[in-house]
Amino acid sequence: MANKSLPMISQIKDLFGLLCMVTLNLIALLANTGMMVAIARAPHVKRFALVCHLCAVDLVCAILLMPLGIISSSAFFGTVVFTVLECQVYIFLNVFLICLSILTITAISVERYFYIVHPMRYEVKMTINLAVGVMLLIWVKSLLLAIVTMFGWPAYGPQSSIAAAHCSLHASHSRLRRPFAVLFSVVCFLVPAAVIFAVYQRVPGPTWANNNNAEKDRSDSINSQTTIITSRNLPQILSPERAFSGGKAALTLVFIVGQFLVCWLPYFIFHLQMSLSGSMQSPGDLEEAVTWLAYSSFAVNPFFYGLLNRQIREELVKFRRCCLTQPAEFGASSHEGSLQDNILQFIQRTSSSTENHSNCKNPSPRNTLDHGANIPGQIPDGNP
Repeated sequence: MANKSLPMISQIKDLFGLLCMVTLNLIALLANTGMMVAIARAPHVKRFALVCHLCAVDLVCAILLMPLGIISSSAFFGTVVFTVLECQVYIFLNVFLICLSILTITAISVERYFYIVHPMRYEVKMTINLAVGVMLLIWVKSLLLAIVTMFGWPAYGPQSSIAAAHCSLHASHSRLRRPFAVLFSVVCFLVPAAVIFAVYQRVPGPTWANNNNAEKDRSDSINSQTTIITSRNLPQILSPERAFSGGKAALTLVFIVGQFLVCWLPYFIFHLQMSLSGSMQSPGDLEEAVTWLAYSSFAVNPFFYGLLNRQIREELVKFRRCCLTQPAEFGASSHEGSLQDNILQFIQRTSSSTENHSNCKNPSPRNTLDHGANIPGQIPDGNP
């Protein structure tokens, strides 16, 4: 009886794992798509260019990398085999897209540092051309690192195909295996983690002047939007709400750094240890766990680097209203009223719908002014 229950428990575990993987994949697809739509509709697009790039990279991961990960990780696809070329493509995508995502997160962290600490310099230096240049540099670095995996991966030997479950980053007969594992860990984890930690540690907590003169000066000049973060040398009068806001921002930064470490530290430790030890036989459950813990980053990045920004949240709400704005009102005229009453109601609804549609397309200048000072990407405003 006990022996019969073991296969059932194993099947339940495999089914639960498959459901978790599929759920993460769907969340990554929907969240990154929605975030890109919101950013495209938001004013001051240059402040969200890197965040949009991150969402685009994570969306590609959700379309290509995560489905291949489901096939190679789930026991329900245990009979699936890859050709050598297919396995090489999967390993190449692993390195390339992971490096793209992590380096983009690092660039967003540096961008945020300059936005807060040097706001005037940020407004002058941060242009679309600079953002595109940073993205191209990230792509070149990721591509060069991923090309290495085309030499000696996977460990197929004389075989023409390999089981999907055995198509792994650490499975290689190449002499480059150990140097690559060290290089991959340093470039894609150690250096980004050090930069992210150093940048967030040096960023001061947001403090806000809470007096009438400061509010007057802010309203007198549009350029004063970039000076919301005031100098430490100036006396500050903080209300309890603003003090709480600063604490919430600090807590958010802890979550961001913690999320990065939780998702990626086990993944790189596992593959580094496997590559340095020379072993190609890894425990399947452990590799599956660390792989999907890392892949979960593609699903949660939109929430940490997008939804924590009030401007992006409001653009998402506005887009939702535009999609759902009175869809059935035109056909909801009462059959009991007179023809004249129905015509008047139709005209009123058409006018109201036109106004709503206009608001969806063109955000008001006031809203643009109010949100112009939002910190790019992941930094929440003081009044969510």
